[in-house]
Amino acid sequence: MAMFNIGVTFGFAMMVLFQRSVAQTVYVVGDNDGWTVPQAGAQAYITWASGKNFMVGDTLTFNFTTNNHDVLRVQKESFDACTSSNSIGDVISTGPVNITLDSTGEHYYICTIGRHCQFGQKLAITVSSRTTGASPPSTTPRPPPPRSPTATPSPSSNNTSDGCAPTPAPSPTSSMIPESLPTIPSPPGSSSSNVLASFLMTMLAAIVGLVF
Repeated sequence: MAMFNIGVTFGFAMMVLFQRSVAQTVYVVGDNDGWTVPQAGAQAYITWASGKNFMVGDTLTFNFTTNNHDVLRVQKESFDACTSSNSIGDVISTGPVNITLDSTGEHYYICTIGRHCQFGQKLAITVSSRTTGASPPSTTPRPPPPRSPTATPSPSSNNTSDGCAPTPAPSPTSSMIPESLPTIPSPPGSSSSNVLASFLMTMLAAIVGLVF
């Protein structure tokens, strides 16, 4: 029983550590430009935020020099009008600032110094839940592709693609006949022996004529 309790406690602790370490991302607002009055106006931070998947637990880092800028989260009406009314929280004027995204929905941030917000120093993002923001890849195995039917080659098409004529199969009768038959010697007095004797006599007579 004690070993079971230890196993349950260990499993729960590992689950908590896993949940805390799952893909919590730190986003540096504006990247190398930081949190400042952008030269391209408000479109600069709109472009920066586009394509990013902000999720609960992620962190926004606002890099700026203390007292030159500040950060304030506001509601949409104040964001559009660049006013600090209807704010959510207090103005943070000491940089850099790390803000953890703790809720889903639309988040709006502005700089309240001078006319910085009117010149484009404002950020709007959409935060989604970590459980529904991204679905894990499917682990269901894909069915194998259907096999194409194998064509049975016809006898007439075998070995013809390479330009060679097909080799005919041996017939049952030819396979039973031996390749060579033993030579049967001709009996004495046969016609072949007579021909050979006549040839030898002719040659002998020719030699005798040449000598004498």
